[in-house]
Amino acid sequence: MEANEEKIGQLEKQTLKEGFWDDTAAAREIAKEKSRAEETVRGWHGLNKALRDLEVLFEMACDEDDEGVLEEIEGDVAALESSVRNDEFRMMLGSEEDPGNAIVTIHAGAGGTEAQDWAQMLLRMYLRWSERRGFERKIIDLQPGDEAGVKSVTMTVEGRYAYGYAKAEVGIHRLVRISPFDTGKRRHTSFASVFVYPEVSDDIDIEIDEKDLRIDTYRSSGAGGQHVNKTDSAVRITHMPTGTVVQCQNERSQHKNKAMAMKVLRSRLYEEELRKKAEEMDEVNKTKKKIAWGSQIRSYVLHPYKMVKDHRTNKEVGNVDRVLDGDIDDFIEAYLIS
Repeated sequence: MEANEEKIGQLEKQTLKEGFWDDTAAAREIAKEKSRAEETVRGWHGLNKALRDLEVLFEMACDEDDEGVLEEIEGDVAALESSVRNDEFRMMLGSEEDPGNAIVTIHAGAGGTEAQDWAQMLLRMYLRWSERRGFERKIIDLQPGDEAGVKSVTMTVEGRYAYGYAKAEVGIHRLVRISPFDTGKRRHTSFASVFVYPEVSDDIDIEIDEKDLRIDTYRSSGAGGQHVNKTDSAVRITHMPTGTVVQCQNERSQHKNKAMAMKVLRSRLYEEELRKKAEEMDEVNKTKKKIAWGSQIRSYVLHPYKMVKDHRTNKEVGNVDRVLDGDIDDFIEAYLIS
């Protein structure tokens, strides 16, 4: 912690130098670095104060032999330990994008209704996970399945370190179960892919030439009431040089859908640039980010036994229902510290 406080002092001196804001981009980076260091220091000071308060309360409860207060203290200590672990883990998320929001896209694999139902199960899992962590989430595009489930869905996850955590989920997810859609009750294997992009903040410059865009409008097909089906409010944007396609149909107005689609496009192009730089700097990162059918990152087995296994870390959990209900932090942390 002393190192962080010393770092804040050094950064503060830089901000006070004459002409600091002449280079706006460099000044913003220093200001952001200073803000992150200050947040870390404030957090640890808060935890230290909470610990001291609990120590005083514990001594008083012992003197008065108050078992009720001692039980409360036990719960407070467990919560404090959890906060310390979370803060220690966040300090490991050192990339510039980690503290920001995330954009999550799920695509059903081959297999029709089976895969589309699996994609919807993953959607529910991530919605529950983000709810557990206190993140805000919003579905911005959803393509329904032919009979059940979804073909693809894109949502935003907003909260401190949403991207840092969610990026661990990038890859192919495999489900093995007795199909509820098969009258013969046979076992089926389904796949769905998950992509996660950092939401690009307004102060990051991503150049997009309007001439490189093809913008199509169409009538929304998902949920949202009768209004979405009456007008061509949904927007699809194709970035011609890269072939990147994004779409949004959640909002009522075409203007708002276009603005959200442009935000997603900027994020995807930004993530692609980050990926290229990572591959150039470190071949290991290239392996970690590879996404291909047949190289699933995690398997969810419901039959003939129940187990979820992450193939990158070999971490296994037997309570599949708990995992599918959004309890996936153990898998995320195991991957990010590996």
